[in-house]
Amino acid sequence: MRKLLWLFITGLILHTSCAKAGNPDSLWMRENYTKKEVYIPMRDGVKLFTSVYLPKDRSEKHPILMTRTPYSCAPYGENEFRPYYRTYINRYLREGYIIVIQDVRGRWMSEGTFVDVRPYNPNKKGKQDIDEASDTYDTIDWMVKNLENNNGRVGVFGVSYPGFYSTMAALSGHPALKAVSPQAPVTDWFIGDDFHHNGAFFLTDAFAFYTSFGKPRPKPTTIGPSAFNFNSADNYDFFLRTGAIKNFTKLMGDSIAFWKDLVSHPNLDNWWKARSVRQYLSNVQPAMLEVGGVFDAEDCFGAWNTYKAIEQSGPKANNRLVMGPWYHGQWASHDGTHLGNVQFGSNTAEWYQEHVEYPFFDFYLKGKGSAEGIAEATIFFTGENQWKQLPQWPPANTQQQPIYLQADGKLDFTRPLNNNSFTEYVSDPAKPVPYTEDVHLERTINYMTDDQRFAARRPDVAVFETQPLTEDITLAGPLLAKLVVSTSGTDADFVVKLIDVFPNDFRYETQDAPSEHRRVPSSTYPMGGYQMLVRGEIMRGKFRNSFEKPEAFTPDMPTNVSFSLPDVAHTFKKGHKIMVQVQSSWFPLVDRNPQVFTDIYHCDDKDFRKAGIRIYHDAQHPSLIELPVIK
Repeated sequence: MRKLLWLFITGLILHTSCAKAGNPDSLWMRENYTKKEVYIPMRDGVKLFTSVYLPKDRSEKHPILMTRTPYSCAPYGENEFRPYYRTYINRYLREGYIIVIQDVRGRWMSEGTFVDVRPYNPNKKGKQDIDEASDTYDTIDWMVKNLENNNGRVGVFGVSYPGFYSTMAALSGHPALKAVSPQAPVTDWFIGDDFHHNGAFFLTDAFAFYTSFGKPRPKPTTIGPSAFNFNSADNYDFFLRTGAIKNFTKLMGDSIAFWKDLVSHPNLDNWWKARSVRQYLSNVQPAMLEVGGVFDAEDCFGAWNTYKAIEQSGPKANNRLVMGPWYHGQWASHDGTHLGNVQFGSNTAEWYQEHVEYPFFDFYLKGKGSAEGIAEATIFFTGENQWKQLPQWPPANTQQQPIYLQADGKLDFTRPLNNNSFTEYVSDPAKPVPYTEDVHLERTINYMTDDQRFAARRPDVAVFETQPLTEDITLAGPLLAKLVVSTSGTDADFVVKLIDVFPNDFRYETQDAPSEHRRVPSSTYPMGGYQMLVRGEIMRGKFRNSFEKPEAFTPDMPTNVSFSLPDVAHTFKKGHKIMVQVQSSWFPLVDRNPQVFTDIYHCDDKDFRKAGIRIYHDAQHPSLIELPVIK
């Protein structure tokens, strides 16, 4: 989310330079649109600042497409236009949409008090009972009654935090709301999005984000918060030197309310549960289009699980899912040809925009075209680099097939028969396993497909690998890791990574650029033997039986640790190999586990200890990954 904020700021800079240069799209927008800034009253009297871009065309009535955001609807001033003409939103302008962007309650120029992931209130009674759904309802109601020449149909969409507000919009119940697209929506900040995965704290993103975003805003303003000065270009070094979480809390200071709440709720309690919107998605009325990236480092969990929650709670809902091979928000960019060193064979972002999003909103908001061509699940399968339009997700012909960790670093679909077999390593919090081999400050977007050879060479990473495959194997759905482990300590983390090992003679064929936006990855990177991360996930061991009631490990006792990894859509091609890596740190992406059973948010530097970790793989203690194989 922090990256989206910087992308926006960069966009403003580009906007200024392009306006000075007389950019023709900028000129077209000013000739065909009028900008208005309004304060829209909510039921409790609070007014929300809203920028409205109105078509000058009077030949027809126009639909409204809105984003609600905590990241600012700048630039402010009715003569200052947001640079939509530089993005794929330009297509909506050409189609005559009324484009609306609103500062949510308590952010930037809106009145009121901001609450992070404000809980949904299903039992609102009086005017003082507000939530993001009611603010959306009141905004829509005002717009359809007051915006000139609108056709009475409203759509809402947004990426990341605005994706959360999109999901909340779907719960507003306003009859004019016809279509909603939560894109990489914040959905559950304890189980799978942004700041926690299975209870493990994603330190880099949380600290970098809240040191700026979390600063209080006493009154409406057009000036954003300043960023934290790391005085470093090496996040591994900075986070390791800073040490225990309590030291980061000191750096954070006393004014960041959400950080205080976060470290005060180390387990999945009612405070966290109230902030998971999935439990309320039982009566969704508008057409829904959940969009996400298979390689989204921030909110991969949100898109999959918002879709699933709607399907489970309201199977008759008009609900669709799109997952492409993207980083956070890449589907809204000009270039979806690759991520890092891995190529996808086409511009997947442009394909999605043309074949899914535009037709979705055009049909439900303008009555133009048809939505029949948009499948229930439109999923891009990496490895084979193909879009598949499916009647359900996961596909009906998917079967769970276990693949077993074996002695001598082998990986096989046959259950092990030997006895007393395990792989052992020492996990040292003073030398944690990095999540990528690069030296950098901001968390990378590429690590989700990074070459894992750097990790495979470390003694504190257990590596298991098949023989070259004799046929293609396609996976479609969630992974389930079922490990039998032991630790010499009383707590431990377990990172499981599913990896596609390319043949030693593999290389991408040179392709001509299909458009000016295509950026072909450097051909100098050695793709032969590349260990592509397909999916990685972490489990904080003390939560293995319950996120509500953590439990210590009994030292050196074999113990079952099972957890789900987010869905995958990937084909391991013939001649490739499947690899599984298991490790106990993933730094500084995730905070270090002190490997003693304690409140990690408040422990001291002296509490961190080495631990001997065993991963068992014998007849009595098989460790395996359940793969969702298409048959």
